[in-house]
Amino acid sequence: MILTVTPNPLLERRLFFKNISSGKINRAFSENFYAGGKGINVSRQLNQLGIKNLALTFLGGHNGKLLRKALENESIDFNAVSTKDETRYASIPIDQSNNMLTCFFSPNSNISQSEVDEFISKMDKAIQNCSIVVFAGSAPNKLSQKIFTEGISLANKYDKISILDTYGEHLEECIEHSPFAIHNNRKEIEDSLGINFLNEENILDWLDALYKKNIKMTFITNGEKEIYSSKFDFHFKTSPPKVNAVNSLGSGDAFVAGIVYGLERSLVYEDFLKLGIALGSFNTQQLEASNVKMSEAETLLDLIEVKPVGKKMKLIDDSPNY
Repeated sequence: MILTVTPNPLLERRLFFKNISSGKINRAFSENFYAGGKGINVSRQLNQLGIKNLALTFLGGHNGKLLRKALENESIDFNAVSTKDETRYASIPIDQSNNMLTCFFSPNSNISQSEVDEFISKMDKAIQNCSIVVFAGSAPNKLSQKIFTEGISLANKYDKISILDTYGEHLEECIEHSPFAIHNNRKEIEDSLGINFLNEENILDWLDALYKKNIKMTFITNGEKEIYSSKFDFHFKTSPPKVNAVNSLGSGDAFVAGIVYGLERSLVYEDFLKLGIALGSFNTQQLEASNVKMSEAETLLDLIEVKPVGKKMKLIDDSPNY
């Protein structure tokens, strides 16, 4: 089983308009409530891929009740810690005339120390019963940053694969705790750590630095631009396929779900990297976040080429002989 950890879930209130006129009164013809937050998005995509998973998150107030119902409606298995403060929400108007989606986020929830402690206790038990744990999204406040570092330490303690996909001031400390794998987009890394990738050499040096911290795999995405990744001290560069992108929301989470799928099913590195890229790329063509069918992703696989950068990994055929 896969565990996804989302300390900062999001209730999305999606409003649909035939056409939006800026500065004027606009009336929606339809609305729905949608479960959001990076780890929850990963869970949705894993469901689509047929991978059993559990989402651990916070839920609070009226928004929390609506988010709980949205999770149940999507058949996303979850366990939640109740909070006194309201779960954050986003108003998302969607203009169907041009398929443009805009997000307006409320302030983050104010999570208390006792709520963080309860979350970590539940997380401890859940990690013991999973094969892979994904720590995803932002921390709602400073107290909740501990969830990421404690979670990585617990995963290492129980010899579980951990995948980190977070950003903010706590990213540096998370890296020091040595998760198995890291995914970030390039801007998140630069903004969170105060670094600047001026060229490819800078990126490869950073990949090496992470490997020295016992991080086995790293994935740096950058929208439509080249993806840099590493497996141990081998480096790779891959260009995403050209698609008619509409919306990038949830594409990074679909990518992470592809990596999880590959690790869980023991696929070859190149194959699950291509699957992650295909899932993320196809996701940009739709308004729904992280809900790409395997058959849809497979239409892009042949368009993706993984190129080694620097020394090449030797591929050994270790299949059994009869």
